[in-house]
Amino acid sequence: MTPMPTEGEKTTTPAPPAGSAKRALVGRLSWGLADQAASSMSNFAVGIYVARSLGVTAFGVFSLAWVTYGVVLNISRGLATDPLVVRFSGVPDASWRGAVARSTGTALGVGAAIGAACLVAGPALGGRVGPAFVCLGVMLPGLLLQDAWRFSFFAAGAGRKACLNDVVWGVALVPAMVVAARVGSVAAFVLAWGASATVAAGYGYLQSGIRSRVTGARGWLREQRDLGYRYLVENTCLSGASQLRAYGLGAIVGVGAVGAVRGAELLLGPFLAVLMGLSLVTVPEAARVLRRTPHRLGAFCLLLGGGQAVGALIWGGALLLMPDRLGELVLGGVWHSAAQLILPVTLGVAGAGLGTGAAAGLRALGAARRSLRSQLFASAAYVGGGLGGAAVAGTVGSAWCVAAATVSGSAVWWLHLRSALREHHQGGV
Repeated sequence: MTPMPTEGEKTTTPAPPAGSAKRALVGRLSWGLADQAASSMSNFAVGIYVARSLGVTAFGVFSLAWVTYGVVLNISRGLATDPLVVRFSGVPDASWRGAVARSTGTALGVGAAIGAACLVAGPALGGRVGPAFVCLGVMLPGLLLQDAWRFSFFAAGAGRKACLNDVVWGVALVPAMVVAARVGSVAAFVLAWGASATVAAGYGYLQSGIRSRVTGARGWLREQRDLGYRYLVENTCLSGASQLRAYGLGAIVGVGAVGAVRGAELLLGPFLAVLMGLSLVTVPEAARVLRRTPHRLGAFCLLLGGGQAVGALIWGGALLLMPDRLGELVLGGVWHSAAQLILPVTLGVAGAGLGTGAAAGLRALGAARRSLRSQLFASAAYVGGGLGGAAVAGTVGSAWCVAAATVSGSAVWWLHLRSALREHHQGGV
């Protein structure tokens, strides 16, 4: 992977021959897809196993911890690893190693700081939710460090190592989940999930031979502040919206509603996991298209987003035809609550997939203002639709309103990309 050019920076690397460029692209995409497959399979297995073991209400509590982790993960990526991928992809090894030490140290620092906040908030929350958040606070440093190693390896063009690290996490999950099932509590499952990630984080150190430097976090944040804080806002908008919707849905309808929505999302897990990890591959590839054949960027983004949308619709159509017996085998008691949400959740995932194509194009163009506006609109529509629909028509109403909001947000992304492409062709970007 090569670094994206920042503002005022020119790229002088000559384009490789067409044949070798295509082979390199296929190689990068292959490892990116393999890594996402390993990651999504682990996430899917965890969700299914917990849903079958705990039932809809306790699974809703686990989902609240999961959504909170998603927000924290995006904070870590925005501050630590997104700037790393942009500025230290394909650089000399010494430069990469120094940056990785500080970037992974920043991820550890974010995990420790927010983990401490979870430790304080957990006892105050009480009930079933409190212990789950205490355990999440303990596990956050390992969870964030494991993700930081993934980004570090992709920045070095070593997607194979990132994929292997996710495989190690998946293997470590197996005995951890078995032990958690014997305990039978939400807290035990959170600990098992985080402990297996910590094992993979330790393996990342063995793979790289780089010691994370938490003391370098302040310098890293200072050096990357022009990118880090912008990415922080963009990354946390949608994940923060998901968290607000989950908390609001739990307050308006009940914690069981959160478990039902999460169960429906699990059935579309492969596509949701790909959407979360697209920045590993798609933004650098969009930047390459922009540098070499800028007139093809719009078509590339449309192919990228349209392919994901069609794939989500096909998968969702297959789920709608799935017999109840098979659904119960997969989700247990959560199936009956989740089944009625499959159609709206599928439409929402398809809309989000279409929008990611435009989002990759805007980042490649460096149109940060347009990208941020699009993200803010999409996030506000997501929260408003999710909570408004819940207040009017419960869980099903929330799902349908979220689907409509997601499709509307995708339209806004594409309108901004069209304007940004026009400005770029006129020399305005």
